[in-house]
Amino acid sequence: MIFIDLEHKRPTDNDIPGWTPWTQAQWDGWLAKSAQLVTALEKLQAAGKRDERNALIDANSAHWGALKEWLLALSGGKCWFSEVRDLYSHYDVEHFRPKKQAKTLDGTERDGYWWLAFDYMNFRVCGNVGNRKKGGWFPLQQGSLCSTFDARCEESEAPYLLDPIDDDDVSLIAFDEEGKLIPMPGSSLWEQERVSETVKRLKLNEHVPLAEARRSVWQKVDALIEDFQAAKAKCAGGKNPAAKAKLLEVRAKVRELTHRSAELSSVARWCLQVRNEPQLLKLVA
Repeated sequence: MIFIDLEHKRPTDNDIPGWTPWTQAQWDGWLAKSAQLVTALEKLQAAGKRDERNALIDANSAHWGALKEWLLALSGGKCWFSEVRDLYSHYDVEHFRPKKQAKTLDGTERDGYWWLAFDYMNFRVCGNVGNRKKGGWFPLQQGSLCSTFDARCEESEAPYLLDPIDDDDVSLIAFDEEGKLIPMPGSSLWEQERVSETVKRLKLNEHVPLAEARRSVWQKVDALIEDFQAAKAKCAGGKNPAAKAKLLEVRAKVRELTHRSAELSSVARWCLQVRNEPQLLKLVA
């Protein structure tokens, strides 16, 4: 999972690699249409026409789809949850809070967050390997407040699903050398539950190619650390041009693997933390 600072980004930004900025008029137009659609949903909700409400949401999927390329550009073309490009299949613009029905842990359904169907702050990019299984899954911690249109309190909910736009959620994730996503050591029981349920629901360990890709990245970084330590030991005895060149080479490769745009950069960073090589850790501090 990769942190996305969605709160402070807009399609009009001109500093997003690979993205051609929208004009302010385009963005204003998109927001205006969102507002119009939500007003229409409110009227259908008030009239008790839930099926028509949901049909209107489905009929306007192209509206959130218009932001797909921008959302992808924010992550360097990676799925926000798996942090890979092609291994997790095609991309969906996923609604973090389900737009029609929300399912609890036992599969019981409640009405979804239809008023957020066209709110870009509720959009995430997810490969359809995970998104198909997730569906409307959105359980809350027992005793949590539950937001409704008449009493909105999304910020006070305690969801199981980890959110890529919340850096506290992203910090709950760690990895092992076998390529498995695991809870951060030292996290609370509730935090561990959240990680475990998110991993299960989004197939973040079950999808074998993804786990294998993580293991490969871990092995590459591990080998680079070994090379770095061996070259550093040779340099300790005096000038050694070949060893010095090796140190520079390893640093460059570590920077490449841990760069935000690299696939599974979070795995590479975690391997560095586990191995605790101070000089290489400084590269990603």
